[in-house]
Amino acid sequence: MVETAYSKSHYRAPEIAHRYGPNVHLLDDPLAWTQLARLCARETGQPHVGRLVRTLYERLSEVVLAAEFPRVRIDVPTRMVASSPYAVYRGAAIAPSTKAVSVGIARAGTMPSQVVYDLLNEVLDPAGVRQDHLFMSRVTDTEGRVTGASWHDAKIGGDVEGRIIVIPDPMGATGSSVVSAISHYKSKIGGTPAKVITMHLILTPEYLKRVLAAHPETIIYALRLDRGLSAPEVLSTVPGTQWDDEKGLDEHQYIVPGAGGVGELLNNAWV
Repeated sequence: MVETAYSKSHYRAPEIAHRYGPNVHLLDDPLAWTQLARLCARETGQPHVGRLVRTLYERLSEVVLAAEFPRVRIDVPTRMVASSPYAVYRGAAIAPSTKAVSVGIARAGTMPSQVVYDLLNEVLDPAGVRQDHLFMSRVTDTEGRVTGASWHDAKIGGDVEGRIIVIPDPMGATGSSVVSAISHYKSKIGGTPAKVITMHLILTPEYLKRVLAAHPETIIYALRLDRGLSAPEVLSTVPGTQWDDEKGLDEHQYIVPGAGGVGELLNNAWV
């Protein structure tokens, strides 16, 4: 007899209300918000920064895999099968044959990508799991405004045909790095991915507008939306209601409230 209760999964993580469209997922997770606030606090440094980033990405990656990765039915005999022929779990699970690639954008995305990569290897057939590395940095004008992303190097292990591309980048500020990364895979790397998913601790309305304009198919997950420089009347609305008037970046394109330079904090390197 097959147990019907676990034959299908409709899992979706709780989300805050917004009007940015169906591809944007802003998680309603007070535990993660608490840990993220601690990460962003002025007095928090290493080793706590590294531990908190790892913990938050472990939590976020579990949500993304449960919500976005394909499922199959599995039949797994348990240890009790020696005493009962009915001791077999029959139900839904993440499809182990799913092919995926985690993309580490140096430097803030390096450690988060490793966290995602480790989980992918635990859940999927490791033969179909890969980690790529992109090395880029912000390009700014004479007034310190971000104008794009400059490429330095890349280590990409093959095509992306049928793969789920996951880009875990802690701060979704301007969107320049993520747009450049996705554009690179589309124009320079062979194959059509099954999905492109970005994962952020914090992002801004400006980030969402830029990424979705350039690559509207992108699926975006974040623990927090920061629009702290918006007018009070805008802050009182559901996010996305007055998208054009929302503001989360200062004159140097840093996020407010934000966390400061997470790449710098993670590496104790301020250059």
